[in-house]
Amino acid sequence: MSRTFSDLLSALPFEFSAPAANPPITAPVTENAREVKRGGVFVARQGRSADGHRYIGQAVANGAVAIVGERPIEVVEADLQGIPYAQVTDGYQAFGYLAAAYEGFPSRRLVVIAITGTDGKTTTSTIAYNILKAAGVNVGLISTVSAVIGDTEVPTGLHVTTPPAHEVQHYLRQMVESGMTHCVLEATSFGIDQGRINGVDIDVAVMTNVTHEHLDWHGSWENYRDAKRKLFTLMKDSYRKGQQPKIAVINADDPSAPEFAESSIGADYMMLYSLNQADADFYADRIHYTPAYTSFMLRGNAGDIPVRLPMLGAYNVSNALAGIIAAISAMPQLANQQRMINAIPQGIADLPLIPGRMERIDEGQTFAAYVDFAHTPNALLRTLETARLILPEGGRVIAVFGSAGLRDREKRRLMAEIGGEHADISVLTAEDPRTESLLGILDEMAAGARSKGAVDGESLFIEPDRGRAIFMACQMAQAKDIVLACGKGHEQSMCFGKIEHAWDDRDALRSALRGQPLLTLPSAPAPYDVRELWLRDE
Repeated sequence: MSRTFSDLLSALPFEFSAPAANPPITAPVTENAREVKRGGVFVARQGRSADGHRYIGQAVANGAVAIVGERPIEVVEADLQGIPYAQVTDGYQAFGYLAAAYEGFPSRRLVVIAITGTDGKTTTSTIAYNILKAAGVNVGLISTVSAVIGDTEVPTGLHVTTPPAHEVQHYLRQMVESGMTHCVLEATSFGIDQGRINGVDIDVAVMTNVTHEHLDWHGSWENYRDAKRKLFTLMKDSYRKGQQPKIAVINADDPSAPEFAESSIGADYMMLYSLNQADADFYADRIHYTPAYTSFMLRGNAGDIPVRLPMLGAYNVSNALAGIIAAISAMPQLANQQRMINAIPQGIADLPLIPGRMERIDEGQTFAAYVDFAHTPNALLRTLETARLILPEGGRVIAVFGSAGLRDREKRRLMAEIGGEHADISVLTAEDPRTESLLGILDEMAAGARSKGAVDGESLFIEPDRGRAIFMACQMAQAKDIVLACGKGHEQSMCFGKIEHAWDDRDALRSALRGQPLLTLPSAPAPYDVRELWLRDE
C-alpha cells in the first residue's frame, strides 16, 4: 500500500502546519537521523540533552523526503534543502501516530491488551499471554524483556521501558502478517508519557499498582500517576473493532483505584480484582504459600477455579488475577465457556520462568538464593515479605540492593529504610550509578537504613562493587537463610558513567555460590585476591 506524507499527517489527532508538497513515503519514520532511509520521514524534536533539529541536514543527506519538527519552518529552512516540512507542537507525541500510519495501523487488526503499573507489568503480561496461548489464541507479546511473535523472540533492550514507537508499530505489523489476532503490550509510564504507544488502538487497559517511582522524570507522584491514567484515556479514544468492548481492569487494592476508575468512565466495562475484597469482580481466596509455588481459589464471574501458580508471594497472586481478567476480557465470547475456564489453570501452570523474577539460583548450597528485579520501594518490600513467608524457622533474610544514579533520589532513602526494617542483613551496593558518585548514593542509602535501626557491621554492610556485595552475602549465609540479589533482575548491563558494562546478577550469584566473586565492573579491584575480601568467620 503506497502512502504519502499527507496520509501520515492525517493520523495526527492535533493541529500541524500543512507541508508545501506531498511526496510518497517509501521508508519508515524515524527520530534518529542516522537511521533515515531513502524515501523516509525524519521527526526532529527537542530532547532533554539534544535537539533533533540540529540533525535535519544529516537526515536529508541520508535520503529523508519529508521532515516533521517542532520549530517554525523559518528556523530550519536552510537545512531542509527544499523538501517538505510540517510543524507540530510535540514531536514526542506525533512520532507514534506517524509510525502507526506508515505501518498501516496494524493494531486495528489485533485485540490489544495494554498493561501498566509500577510493579508487576512483565509478570502480568506474561500470564495473560500464556493463558491466551493455552486457549488456542494466536497471540503476540511486547514486553520490556522481549517481543514474541510466533516462534520468534526478539530482545527489546538493555534497560526496561516500552520500545520506541516505530519499533512497537513494526512489531504489531509483523504480528498481523504472521497471523496473530491478539497482542499483549507492556506499557511503562515513560513509554506512555513519551507517546511510544500513541497510535496503538487498545481494547483492554490494565493497572497493576501505582507506587513511588520515576519521579525524576515525571516531577511528582501525581504526574507519574496521571501518566499511567493516560493509558485508559487512550483506550477509550481508540479505534473500535467490531464487537470487542473497551474494558478497564483495575487493582481494587491499590490506593489509586478510584482515580483510575474515574479515568475509565466511558469504557464499556470496568473489572476490579482484589486479594481481600470479596465484592470485587474477581478475587483470590484460600491463598497458600510454599517455597515452590502459591495456590489459591479464583472466585468471580468465571466461577470458582483452583489455580497453582509457579511463583512466590502475594504480589504475584495479584499479578495473576490481573493477567487472568485481561485474558478473559480479550476473549469475552469465551469468558464462561469451558475452553477459557480450562485455559486459566493450564496457562498459569505452564508459565515459563520469567527471567529475574524471584529466580532461584541453585549451586548445591545449603541456603536459598534468588535474583529479583525489585528496584522500587514497593517491589523491594513485597520481595522481602515473600521471603519471610517461605523462610524456615531460624533463618535470616540477606538482601543485596542499590538505587540507580540520575534517577529519583527519594527512592534511595525509602528502599534503604525498607531493607533496614524488613531484612535481617542489608548489603548496599551499585545499581547503575551512571555519572553520579556511587559512594554518595550509598551514603544516602546508609542513612536511611540506620534510621530504621540497621547497625553497621551487624545488619548493614556497604560494598560498592556489586560482585563483591553478592559474594559477601553468600559468605554470610548459613543453612535456612535466604539471599536476595535485588534490583537488576534479567537486565544484561550496568551503567557506570555513560558506558553500559556487561552484567547479569544471575551469573554473579552463580559465581559467588561457587566461591568466586564476579569482578568485571569498573568498581571491582584489579588485580584481586579472594582472600582479601570480607569473609565470614568460621
